Amino acid sequence: MSTASYVFGIVAAVIALLLVIEMLRRRRLRERHAVWWILAGVLALIIGVFPQLVSWAATAVGIEVPINLVFFVSLTLLVFVCVQHSAELTDLESKTRLLAEHIAFQSNRIDVLERRLSSHSSEVDSD
Repeated sequence: MSTASYVFGIVAAVIALLLVIEMLRRRRLRERHAVWWILAGVLALIIGVFPQLVSWAATAVGIEVPINLVFFVSLTLLVFVCVQHSAELTDLESKTRLLAEHIAFQSNRIDVLERRLSSHSSEVDSD
């Protein structure tokens, strides 16, 4: 690989990390969501600074083409992000259902109270 490729990889990783940190700072991203992206950015930065680590790691786990290890690790990281989001979506759906039930009960209660108040005030007016 050329020097420009290494520099591009390092700059891209630093920009990604800075973007995640800025989103955290502005509260556009929560910490629990940022963990995987920070991990990905740090791994990309380490690989950008020490590209021979990919070849060494690929050889260590028995993968012949080092870029296949990069794709595998990237895909695995994205699967973890999807699982995390699925778990949080399930939790939010449950909370939304509970809130909808609570609102329905409160709305019914208000309707009953308004009918009682209306019938009570019509009785008072007729007397």
